[in-house]
Amino acid sequence: MRVFVTGASGFIGSAIVQELRGAGHQVLGLARSEASAQALTAAGAEVHRGTLEDVDSLRRGAAAADGVIHAAFIHDFSQYMAAGETDRLAIEALGEALSGSDRPLVVTAGLAGFALGRPATEEDTPAAGPRMSEQTALKLAAQGVRASVVRLAASVHDDGDYGFVPTLIRIAREKGVAAYLGEGLNRWPAVHRLDAAHLFRLVLEQGAAGACYHGAADEGVPLRDIAAVIGRHLDVPVVSKSPEEAADHFGWMARFVGMDAPASSALTQQRLGWHPSHRSLLADLEHGRYFESV
Repeated sequence: MRVFVTGASGFIGSAIVQELRGAGHQVLGLARSEASAQALTAAGAEVHRGTLEDVDSLRRGAAAADGVIHAAFIHDFSQYMAAGETDRLAIEALGEALSGSDRPLVVTAGLAGFALGRPATEEDTPAAGPRMSEQTALKLAAQGVRASVVRLAASVHDDGDYGFVPTLIRIAREKGVAAYLGEGLNRWPAVHRLDAAHLFRLVLEQGAAGACYHGAADEGVPLRDIAAVIGRHLDVPVVSKSPEEAADHFGWMARFVGMDAPASSALTQQRLGWHPSHRSLLADLEHGRYFESV
């Protein structure tokens, strides 16, 4: 299969490219810069120049492929509404190019916005928010596009991670304490990058139109446990912060540190035969490289 991948040179996308190529697929990767193009070429992928904002380039890339994995998103939380709108338009453009065929479209969404008091399942529906990736994909599926959704855990971890956990480490270094909010019992789901990449391939090959799949190996890691590992490695105190102190201490991360979003992937594992096999989040943190690179 010739697969068009957006975000193909990114942290998750680069692992998806290697997973696809290892399974015998050809990859056409979206590249917005020369550096991204060179990385894709080095990885054995074909380069398609364009951006998420250039919907015509997205349509051309999808039209030239047997399937699409949309792994890109503009992670600018100061412009989150605008990023969500760009994402919505991008997914619609990809869907238009695949309409009337059985070619799969796999869209990335997040495992947040459920607030159920229990682990979210693949059959639960998240609350609406600025990022409408899932809702847009499911709308396309209702219109006959073979669109499915991979809901990724809050922490996708491995060497090269630049997301939530490295941000917590940087804050702990700057502030001299490793902090959590309140009692720190709120839980983050997590998945190793290579397990996530394997899931994307399985959904591309086997996914059902309109279905949601969960990229969560760790069902929910308490934030206090994450802070404890950070504190031990940095040799700084581990402390609790009140909701009133959160914004000053965590900055833009304040909206996420209190998130309780455990998620089950039992149905995904059952339906696709996906069995995460790489290190857990806490084991990855203990591995130590997070503290060398942040």
